[in-house]
Formats: sequence, C-alpha cells, structure tokens
Amino acid sequence: MKAMVMRGFGPPEVMQLEDVPTPEPGPGEVLIEVHAVSVNRTLDLTVRAGQYPRPVRLPHVLGVDPSGVIVKLGPGVTSRRVGDRVATYLRLNPEDGKSAPELLGLTVWGGYAQYVKLPAARTYLVPDGLDLDTATVVARHAPLAFSMLRDKAKLVPREWVLVMGAAGGLGSSAVQTAKYLGARVIAGAGADERVAAALRLGADFGVNYRAADLTAEVKRITGGTGADIVLENIGDPDLFSRAFISLGRGGRLVTAGAHGGGIVPVNVSHLYINHLTIIGWTGQSDADVNDSLKAAAQGHLHVLIDRSLPLSAAAEAHRIVAARSGLGKVILHPRSID
Repeated sequence: MKAMVMRGFGPPEVMQLEDVPTPEPGPGEVLIEVHAVSVNRTLDLTVRAGQYPRPVRLPHVLGVDPSGVIVKLGPGVTSRRVGDRVATYLRLNPEDGKSAPELLGLTVWGGYAQYVKLPAARTYLVPDGLDLDTATVVARHAPLAFSMLRDKAKLVPREWVLVMGAAGGLGSSAVQTAKYLGARVIAGAGADERVAAALRLGADFGVNYRAADLTAEVKRITGGTGADIVLENIGDPDLFSRAFISLGRGGRLVTAGAHGGGIVPVNVSHLYINHLTIIGWTGQSDADVNDSLKAAAQGHLHVLIDRSLPLSAAAEAHRIVAARSGLGKVILHPRSID
C-alpha cells in the first residue's frame, strides 16, 4: 500500500510517499480502506515537528481519525462485517486509569495510508446518508464536545456558554453541541469571518476577541452576569485569562487544548470569590461517538471543511494548517494518491 511515512522529525517534507506492506488484522482487529483522514494541529503537526510531549517511534505514519470501509476481518471479529462504513477513535486500548494509552497515529501507525488496522471495538458504524469526510470530522471532535459540556461542565438548558476558537474543529462542534443541549451560545473567534462562520452554525452571539474586549462583551451580552460555562481549547495566556474572567458566579471552565502556549495566568481571587471550577478533560465514551454521528446524520451537527487533498499532498496540507489560512478542516483522501 501507499503511505506517507516520516523517518525523521522536522518540516512537512519529512513525510514521503512510500510503498509499505499492507497491515494484516490480528485477533479482534479489522482492516479499513481509508477514505478520509483529517489534519490536526497538535496530533499531526506537533508530532511531525518532534515537539509532542510523548515519545513517537520512527518510522511513523500520522493520522488519528481515519474513516473508511472495512475490507478484512481478523480472527474472532463478529461485531463488524466486510463493507461496513466506519469512523474510528484514536485510543486503541481500554481507558483503565493504569495502562499507558496506545494511540492511533501516535504510538502506532495511523491513517495517512491507504489501509489501517485497529481493534473492531474502536470502530463506529457511520449512519446511512452521512459522508465519510463529515464522519471523520464529527468523530474526531464532537464526542469530546459532548463529554466536556454534558458530562464534565454539567450544562443546564438556558445557561450561557462561551466557546473559544469557535470556528476550529473542536470549537465549531462545541457551538453546535451546546445549542443541541439547550444552551445560549457566545462564539469567540479571532477574525470576523470566523465569528460569522460560528454564527452560521447556530451561535446566538459572536465576539472577535482580537478586535473587542472579550470580557466586557460577554458581560454585556449576558446582562452583567457573565458566562456559566467557558469551553477553552486554545491555551493562549491572554485569551485564557480574559475568558476565565468572563465567568459568572458558579461558572465552570473546561479545557482541552494548548496550541496557544499552554502556560496561562489564573486570577485566583476571581476563582475562589465566585466559586469557579476549572476542568481539564480529553475523554469520551463510545456513547459520545455514536450520539455525535447520529446527531450529524439527523442534521443537528455540521462540519467546516476547508478543502480535500490527495494523500501525496500531506506536506501542503500541513503548511495550510500551520498558516491558519483556511476556514475549517483539511481532509486527506488516501485513495487519491496524486
């Protein structure tokens, strides 16, 4: 099969299209012909640059969220059939709180390839009518948005939710998930066109936090009470602190991102005087994935896709994502080589 293999860390050009053996599914595993895989800033660009905090063994193939069609079953697999259209989850071993995570595209070869193998238990049937590009983006981001808002922040209908980075992969999913769960949503983004995109996805209000006083705008929109929940996935020192100060009494900030730097100041007086909570979270359940795919198939979740490229254009895709020059996800199609 063809795969984009990296044999060293560095610029996008370290990824080269190579012929490598097609993997053979073992017991409990399936082989998937990959139709779509997205390009992620942290889990692809940071890994490729050699800056990911966990060790990555070379040679390596990136790609944490492939979707495609099952073409072969390993011994003992009865829950899936050849021909099933499936999305995937990057954690391959059970989350038991003890074992180190085995992660698709990080500790094992991922989906920048024509075929990928993984446990059948980490595949999710894609509902009829939902295309695989959309399924890739939904399965990558929406389950975490559901888990962060519904399970960790304990969102209650009519609460005010401020979503930071609201036109990004996780942010755009969070805008829609919050609306789906009954919230009133303020979309925070760093450019007018990104604010407009989040408003088209259902946000009630939008703030360009590069051009306006974020805290003042949130207080104005909420009638002075502040946000009940902030979903933060940037980790920029200035933006994080302004979003945090936007919380009203009893508010919760839940975060799962640090591409803006990750070391942030916290106003401790605001924290304890207003009985606030800060939650870090990256988990999700099988139910979160299935609920997200179902919601997308029913038209409740939409995705922003900037462009789709063939597998051989992976380096170009990385440059586009690094430059933040597009709006929405960049998708690779491994079945299209050139």
